Amino acid sequence: MTDRATVERWLEGYQQAWGSNDPADIEALFAEGARYWTAPHREPWTGRAEIAREWIARKDDPGTWSFRSEILAIAGDLAFVRGWTDYPGQDPPLYSNLWVIRFDDDGRATEFTEWWMPAGPTD
Repeated sequence: MTDRATVERWLEGYQQAWGSNDPADIEALFAEGARYWTAPHREPWTGRAEIAREWIARKDDPGTWSFRSEILAIAGDLAFVRGWTDYPGQDPPLYSNLWVIRFDDDGRATEFTEWWMPAGPTD
């Protein structure tokens, strides 16, 4: 069973990894063999090394973003998180996020699915 403290620690670690882009920080979040889905109908990144490599290939530079999140629900080993990302000076600057995270007994993600979309009107 995953608890709120586990999810909060993981979210703190995620933001640390996002800010550092350090492969060790990224890999520490995920179980061996974890799968990371970046979009519907796209093959997931699989395993710590691939997750870190693909993350860094698409990295955001430190100081170019801010993020806040809200844990929506926890059900067994799953957590559902809503997030808001701000990229000041970029177009579009604001994104809404929905994350589904499956945890192992050590508090690492075995599955991570992120959906993100620009916030605001979509004309």
